Amino acid sequence: MTNYLISSSILSANFAQLGEDTKQVIAAGADTVHFDVMDNHYVPNLTMGPMILKALRDYGITVPIDVHLMVKPVDALIKSFADAGASYITFHPEATQHVDRSLQLIKQLGCKSGLALNPTTQLNYLDYVMDKIDIVLIMSVNPGFGGQSFLDSTFKKLNQARRRINNSGKNIRLGVDGGVTVDNIADIATAGADMFVSGSAIFGHSNYWSVLHAMRQALTVISGYG
Repeated sequence: MTNYLISSSILSANFAQLGEDTKQVIAAGADTVHFDVMDNHYVPNLTMGPMILKALRDYGITVPIDVHLMVKPVDALIKSFADAGASYITFHPEATQHVDRSLQLIKQLGCKSGLALNPTTQLNYLDYVMDKIDIVLIMSVNPGFGGQSFLDSTFKKLNQARRRINNSGKNIRLGVDGGVTVDNIADIATAGADMFVSGSAIFGHSNYWSVLHAMRQALTVISGYG
């Protein structure tokens, strides 16, 4: 039975009451919190910094927080977010001069590490670092903004990434980020994903529990929700 994880992207939350909104979505059944960091340089938007992550921890958020760095360069912010309480730190290989070194830094700081791959970024970035990553995050939209539609070309890429992970023999999560909804989550899981980042599909719903329950039910059809 696959242990699927649903990660709520708080980029779509109500920032006027971010702590409470995050608590509510966790209480409704989200497994982790996805924390999108954009710098208006690597991507065309500006979002949250490490102080907000620390504020969430201080507010009482204890579930794993997955920090997705859409910034360039990455190393200084890796340390800042690790110090603020990140559980996972994922970055884009194009945003660092030395992918291996940045992955090692994440591990040294006590966090799980991951690579995020844009829609046109090749999977061969993974070839020499499979022993250093805990998550491969496939972007199913172009990074920078929430609320985008899922790109169908992602299915083929997920299939290929799943084969690489299985062949490696490593315990690596395969995540997908962007446009994940109740209607497509089962197809995404069938393509090989086991971690699903969803923002507007959850926070845009008036009842968080209802939409998360519907996602779990869709996953149960595949192999049982663990």
